[in-house]
Amino acid sequence: MDFGRLITAMVTPFDGDGEINWEGTSRLVDYLIEEQKSEALVVCGTTGESPTLTDEEKLRLFSFVLDKADGRCKIIAGTGTNSTRHSIHLTKEAEKIGVDGVLLVVPYYNKPNQEGLYQHFAAIAGSTSLPCILYNVPGRTSVSMSAATTLRLADIPNIVATKECASVDQITLIASACPEDFHVYTGDDSAGLATLAVGGHGIISVAGHIIGSQMSEMIQAYLSGNVKRAGELHRQLFPVFKGLFECPRPLPNPAAVKYALSLRGIDVGSVRLPLVGPDEAEAAFIEALLN
Repeated sequence: MDFGRLITAMVTPFDGDGEINWEGTSRLVDYLIEEQKSEALVVCGTTGESPTLTDEEKLRLFSFVLDKADGRCKIIAGTGTNSTRHSIHLTKEAEKIGVDGVLLVVPYYNKPNQEGLYQHFAAIAGSTSLPCILYNVPGRTSVSMSAATTLRLADIPNIVATKECASVDQITLIASACPEDFHVYTGDDSAGLATLAVGGHGIISVAGHIIGSQMSEMIQAYLSGNVKRAGELHRQLFPVFKGLFECPRPLPNPAAVKYALSLRGIDVGSVRLPLVGPDEAEAAFIEALLN
């Protein structure tokens, strides 16, 4: 399964009461596919505020987005949790719905060792025929999966890719030794071009909500051998890559990108507690960033 070069980790639109806005979700899916050139969408990942979504909401979102996309892009369901049994349950339910693949985050809070990580992901992969994408994000999970563990998991046939957020060094180590059909993605927008340069496959993106079409152009420029143009585009987009996370001070994802979408006329509402939206200074920074 090739999920493409630019995958957007989709926000979950909420209404004024903090409930899922289904009409807004429908519009967002069209916008991300048609205008921002997303080749696949991650539904209910970190950017989708998965920790605050119920299982019922997640499964309904998987089904809704799959139907709305209608084959125009691949749909990847975020079914990973810090419980192996719970992750298996969600993955099996997502497979029944018909999604194209699943994203499985490194277990958070309970801090397993490398063998525990291997057994966790191997058990989930063994429970499904779906393609599985690993997701290493130590800044959120407190545990980092090593390159060696990722490479060990890459030998499992339906573990087909990883979203790596530790470092470009780790991406390099994995890309240097993984099977040819195992794809390495960065989860850090600002590392996208570097990831391609060291043999990675693409980006699982937050900024793709706002500058996806330009990011796609950057990727294609690099792949076609126009490295100079790819570098120019990277430098142009870099302030947005960094600004959506750093603002005048760090703002939890997806608060900034949701506000940025509202400035573009895409109503996705705000975030659910315990996240909060941008304050006045942060909002002004995001407005200036987009202008």
